[in-house]
Formats: sequence, structure tokens, C-alpha cells
Amino acid sequence: MTTLPLIVNALGQLDNPNAPRSAEAAAELNPSSEQLTIDARTLADAHASGLTAVNITLGYTMGDLPPYEHTLHEIDVWDGIIRDHAADLLKVRTVADVHRARREGRIGVIYGFQNAVAVGNDTSRVATFAERGVRVVQLTYNQANHIGDGSMAPENRGLTDFGRGLVEALDEHHLMVDLSHSGERTCLEAAKTARLPVSINHTGCRALADLPRNKTDEELRLVASRGGFVGIYFMPFLNPSGHASAADVVEHIVHAVNVCGEDHVGIGTDGTVTSIDDLDAYRAHLAEHVALRREAGVGAAGERDDTLPFVLDLRGVDQFRDLIRLLEQRGYRSGRIEKILGTNFLDYADRVWAPEASR
Repeated sequence: MTTLPLIVNALGQLDNPNAPRSAEAAAELNPSSEQLTIDARTLADAHASGLTAVNITLGYTMGDLPPYEHTLHEIDVWDGIIRDHAADLLKVRTVADVHRARREGRIGVIYGFQNAVAVGNDTSRVATFAERGVRVVQLTYNQANHIGDGSMAPENRGLTDFGRGLVEALDEHHLMVDLSHSGERTCLEAAKTARLPVSINHTGCRALADLPRNKTDEELRLVASRGGFVGIYFMPFLNPSGHASAADVVEHIVHAVNVCGEDHVGIGTDGTVTSIDDLDAYRAHLAEHVALRREAGVGAAGERDDTLPFVLDLRGVDQFRDLIRLLEQRGYRSGRIEKILGTNFLDYADRVWAPEASR
């Protein structure tokens, strides 16, 4: 495939992890968007990778910050980042915006949450978030919240009554219901409750690596059967050893396609395009960060001192090209690869966001 297809990362980040501010923030439990480094290298690497659009995480995920107020502030921060880099970045509200970004040589930025706690007990806040441009709302992080249980909640209790109401409100405002990090019952119940298709924007397949952050075939099949989307991440959870490789990413994509069908699978790397240059220095601080997550109760099974939160041989500006090459070696034709790299996410987005185009 000589020309790169449209590439949409269903969960990633724009940042230069080598910049001092970002390197310091990486050691913290809960860095803010203000600590990201959107510099010339960040933008040049994103362009060089072929990335068309990325769903970034903003707002409250964990910690002692006031969830609603912090989330509104984070939206302001990202609005400012995009305004300051208008020649390179475009805020995405509709599928048409993604196509516009590609046409104009910009990177589309999709606003998303990795925890819906910022809604509080007031589902009317969903309207506020929608109006501010949020397009993806993950219900839980790893732990339980008042909406449902995360993947590390041992009770696996499923959606709460409030959680069902929240899913209905997200449907009403045509926002993606993202079930990444959710517990199994929460995922299954949310997929059945939702009127619109739902997604699992960054996950792996439990059948290949039996870890809580990965999804069972039942979850994958249900989400796909209702018109949803599954993004495979580039994370250590793809291998029980914690040392995932590019080959593991391919195996999980292949399994997901076999379970879900080729129209419902994509990528959500959960990482940046810009590589960490000094891996030795990074490893020296990794144990401290993993310990912080463990102490705060937000870590996931499979996170260890020696597990890098990315795939070592599938990172940097060539990560998408390398993935295309590996999928071609597996016998995947260009049409299927194009779906996995971006058009499946956009087709799913169109099924959820479409009414927003009339605003």
C-alpha cells in the first residue's frame, strides 16, 4: 500500500513525551492537559505518521480534583491548544470534520472522556459537554463509579440505575458510549441498554490474553452486532507476559475481525505518535508510576514494574506503516486494511454523530 489510507486513532494522545514538562508529568498519577507538550516535533511527527484524526482524553479520570469543574477547564485548555495551532489541528464535531482535516493537511482532534464521573448526578450536563464539542464518553475507568463497575471492580455488578439513565442521555445527544475499561456486566448491559451503537475504543481480546482490561468474545460480538466499533490497543495487556509485540497487535486484530466482522474493528493505540527517546531513563521512573497507580487503586491487572505501556516494536512515526505491512503479510487486502485503519471508526461515528451535522 504505497499511499497511506485515512488513519483514525480511536484513543491516543498528542504530546512530545521527551519534553521536560511532559517527562515530569508522566511520573505523576494524574497529569493534566496543561502539562502536555504540543510543540513542533509533536505536530511534525503526527503529520509524518499519516495520522488523520485522534480521540484524545481530557477531563476528569481519577484523583481529588472537582470532576465537573476540572473537565470544563480541560475543554478550555484544548480549545486553546487547537486555536494556537490552527494551521495543524482541527476540532472534530462531525465526520465531515475528519474528512476536512485530511483534505487540508491538518490533524483532527476528537474530544473524549475516560471516565464519566464529571456528569455527577445530573444527566443534563451531557448537553453541556455535547455543546462544548465532546464526542466520546467512556462510562468508567478501572474502578467502580456511580455509573457502573470498571474492569478491576471485583463485584462485576453492571450498570446502576443512574448509569442506565446516563446511557439514554448520551444517546439523546448523539455521543459515543465507550465501554473501554468497563467490567464485563457493565459492558454487556450498556450495549443492550443503548439505542445507538456503542464502542470499545481501546481494548484487547480476552480469548488471547486473559486479563481484565481485555474483552470477552461475548462482549466483542454484542457490540459489533449492534453496529458498534472495537479498537485494538498497542498495550502490554495483549500478552500475558506483559511484553506485547507488534505480532500480538496483529493477532488481536485478526481475532477481533474473526469475532466481530471486518466492518467493526479498528485501532485505539492508547499512546502518542512521538516516541520516547531515552528508554533507560523512562524505565527508571516506570516502577514509581506503577506503584502510584497501585496505591491509588486505579491500576489494572497486568501492570508491573517492567511492563512498558506501549508496544516497543510498534511506535513512533512509522507505527501505522509498520502495522499495514504486517497486516499485508497476514494476507489482508487494502480494502480491509483501510477499514481497520480508519473508515470503520468513521462509519461508526456517522451512525452515532450524524444528527450533529444539522446543527
